[in-house]
Amino acid sequence: MFRFLYSQRRHHAALVGAPALHIEDVTVSYPGTTQPALDAVSLCIPAGVRVALVGANGSGKSTLLKAVAGLIQPKTGRMSIYGLPIGACHHRVAYLPQRGEVDWRFPITVERLVLAGRYVHHGWLRRPGPSDRALVIAVLDQLGLADLVRRQIGALSGGQQQRALLARALVQEADLLLLDEPLSAVDAASRQIIATTLDQLRRQGKTALVATHHLDRLADEFDRVIELHDGTLCYSGGQNR
Repeated sequence: MFRFLYSQRRHHAALVGAPALHIEDVTVSYPGTTQPALDAVSLCIPAGVRVALVGANGSGKSTLLKAVAGLIQPKTGRMSIYGLPIGACHHRVAYLPQRGEVDWRFPITVERLVLAGRYVHHGWLRRPGPSDRALVIAVLDQLGLADLVRRQIGALSGGQQQRALLARALVQEADLLLLDEPLSAVDAASRQIIATTLDQLRRQGKTALVATHHLDRLADEFDRVIELHDGTLCYSGGQNR
């Protein structure tokens, strides 16, 4: 149902002053294709910014997020997160997949879904404790889902499902959040909650890299925009000055 990335705890201190994400000449190819999904992409994202990742379908946005999350192995190039190699510190990175990649028929509650975000800190054999559950409730309340804690995930609306996935990422308490289309098919209220949450993360010094098709409020909701076209980087610059 859900692909959890963190079966082992690997915690290392970040390098002081290192950018949140540094990518150098990264190329990713899928079997059976001639065109790379990412072609020699290089970029550097400082800590504490909200970055919009834009581009048409098939431009490489999801591939880039999955490569940073450690789900895809690049063919060439190097990547580092806070100065560390990919996978050197799993709890520092939280990945939110597209809502369509989740089997919402799976019989678990909202609380259980969100609580899964805490396993990166404990491993799979140690049960979450009262402090973990308290954090889950606090985050669900922040995202307007506290009254749905016992509801089955399949009974949620599209916007509620998207917020539940975001809650799972937030309870991980990561420094870098990789969010794949969190604004897709959400209502205006959910979009405002998500935008407010991203701003709160920025003020906490955390970094968010957000793949989105919504271009109407980039200047208000993001500090920087990165655009991909056919797997290549065609724009990277600041929106707000």
